[in-house]
Amino acid sequence: MTAKIISGTEISAQIREELKEKVKELKGKGVTPGLVMVRVGEDPASVSYVKGKSKASEEIGIYSETIVFPEDAKEEEVLAKVEELNKDLKFHGILVQLPLPKHIDTSKVLNTIVPEKDVDCFHPVNVGKLLIGEPTFMPCTPQGVQQLLVRSGYDPGGKHVVICGRSNLNGKPLAAILVQKKSGANATVTICHTGTKDLPSITRQADILVAAMGAPKAITADMVKEGVVVIDVGVNRIPDATKKSGFRLVGDTDFDAMMEKAEAITPVPGGVGPMTVTMLMANTVRAAEMQSGLAK
Repeated sequence: MTAKIISGTEISAQIREELKEKVKELKGKGVTPGLVMVRVGEDPASVSYVKGKSKASEEIGIYSETIVFPEDAKEEEVLAKVEELNKDLKFHGILVQLPLPKHIDTSKVLNTIVPEKDVDCFHPVNVGKLLIGEPTFMPCTPQGVQQLLVRSGYDPGGKHVVICGRSNLNGKPLAAILVQKKSGANATVTICHTGTKDLPSITRQADILVAAMGAPKAITADMVKEGVVVIDVGVNRIPDATKKSGFRLVGDTDFDAMMEKAEAITPVPGGVGPMTVTMLMANTVRAAEMQSGLAK
């Protein structure tokens, strides 16, 4: 058996085409979805991520702006700007690029964004709604994982989904999404983590395994059963002398070995990664629909 590749690049492109149509409809009704991104400092990864989000906005037809503060900006300045953006009607979504410098309280900044503009779904109000099955938005990466499964024909309904990783960014919200009594969910969900005893005995039960541990090749082929569907959320740099950069990207699973055992698997890169930015765009369009009273 050679696993089917679940391409985040292809599925992301499909969703972006759908979003372009939605944006066209909204603009026809006098509403241009707007996204503002706040970046503090010049961290190269953050600069790159924000550029990617700006480019995606432009492609779909979303109006976007980026506000940049110097590395030594005071917390009060950033908070004041977020408060100002909360009231700015041209922006339906506000995103604060993480990580923030250590002298700024990340929770304080994220919690200042009003829930209806919190397109990253970090605000406690939105996290609470997610858990009880009434989400305004869903967090971008977990929502991307759900879309990958549903659109590639691996609906999680009735399946045993084992999630390896319990972060607030990926593991916990994904469990909250997939356990709901809803279409595209309705799964039996197990979360594994560093305190889990005999991890392989649990991962081998998975119909769908999601690896989000942040460690290269943490899940090996002998830890899964034949025919498993694998979603690899991990992005890890490992040295590679054959590459000009001196490194290559790998996931949290042993991809090559998994290809011989899994029914389907996401690659790294080109799997979950492209979906994250696309889901941010989807949340921004949804925010515009809701704030203009046009949500279906």
